Amino acid sequence: MAIKKVMVVGAGQMGSGIAQVCAQSGFEVLLNDMNEEALQKGLHQIEKLLERNVEKGKITEEDKSATMSRISPSSELKDAAACDLVIEAVVENMDVKEAVFRELDQVAPEHAILASNTSSLPITEIAAVTERPNQVIGMHFMNPVPVMKLVEIIRGLQTSDETYESIKKMTVVLSKTPVEVKDFPGFVSNRILMPMINEAIYTVYEGVASPEDVDHVMKLGMNHPMGPLTLADFIGLDTCLYIMEVLHDGFGDSKYRPCPLLRQYVKAGWLGKKSGRGFYQYS
Repeated sequence: MAIKKVMVVGAGQMGSGIAQVCAQSGFEVLLNDMNEEALQKGLHQIEKLLERNVEKGKITEEDKSATMSRISPSSELKDAAACDLVIEAVVENMDVKEAVFRELDQVAPEHAILASNTSSLPITEIAAVTERPNQVIGMHFMNPVPVMKLVEIIRGLQTSDETYESIKKMTVVLSKTPVEVKDFPGFVSNRILMPMINEAIYTVYEGVASPEDVDHVMKLGMNHPMGPLTLADFIGLDTCLYIMEVLHDGFGDSKYRPCPLLRQYVKAGWLGKKSGRGFYQYS
């Protein structure tokens, strides 16, 4: 199936990034959000990033204008009626995602593929609320989307080979590298990353080292570009906690038990960079 028009549901950091790379690759894009303020903020973020690329000489002013011309705002899911692919990028909550997919299943054309940008939730379960489970798939982009090359393509139990091949081809058109992943909690990226972050939090909780020193060890000793606690603050500590809970519930293994300090920070509202405080303070 040829994918020409794409709707991205959710105009936050991930959704706006996905919309940008789709539009830059020549796809017609609808950026959807029920919150008008969030929608306008997402569109402004795309324009700002493109302008920065113009200033750096990576693209021309004409490229920027052409990309923006391919993005249209949308405030209603029924606009998916004209789309070949819908990529959901809303909050990481199963109830919310299921509600979105139920509605998309009713309004999107029969041939349309429904994809989720979930970072940890089961695609099989999301697909089961639709009448087209064979056309539901996971497309887990990395943050920041315009920069990071990887896309985890997650096949649910019901995902057809045709759906997988269509999304794999599109991912290559987006200048991304597709990796096929089975539908297990946390997939590959977060199954490996989040326990490392959780263990880094345990080293602080147990008084082994300060957040700064933990990050220094991983940056200078392991050549990581960013320390795990800085990365946790960047991701959002509430998101880290939620993914650890998905892993813990999904595998039933105590090695995935979220650190009590992580729970405490989230309850205190110390969510990382977005709240101004996490393991570090942000002005």
